[in-house]
Amino acid sequence: MVNKFEASTLLLRVVLGISFFIHGLVKFQGGIENIAGWFGSIGLPGFLAYAVALIELVGGIMLVIGLFSRVISGLLAVVMVGAIFKVKLAVGFLGNGQMAGYELDLAFLAMAIFIAVNGSKAYAVDQVIFKEQENGRASLAK
Repeated sequence: MVNKFEASTLLLRVVLGISFFIHGLVKFQGGIENIAGWFGSIGLPGFLAYAVALIELVGGIMLVIGLFSRVISGLLAVVMVGAIFKVKLAVGFLGNGQMAGYELDLAFLAMAIFIAVNGSKAYAVDQVIFKEQENGRASLAK
């Protein structure tokens, strides 16, 4: 039986994972070269667009299945801090009509930090992998 804390953390992990997966997918579908060019136009190296898109795409899948959730959430938090401070802060919390504000980025940041700090064990692949490793170590210790 999953307790309330783990159930709510699972919900955050899956929603955050799906959201980031879609954001990463859109970057590739819309032409990652365009995103790299835009990164260059705001003073960031173009290759960073590939790194961000991969972190979002692959990291989103890993969050959904619960694989290295704390590490992935930490990486996604760094991406959100970068997005907020480099792009969104100047347009304000709700945006300016031309560009969305940082309200969604801030919500994603809070979710990512929560998962990075607390982890998420319910229905997580990590639990299966590390439980088997723990059982193997316990057998060796006997």
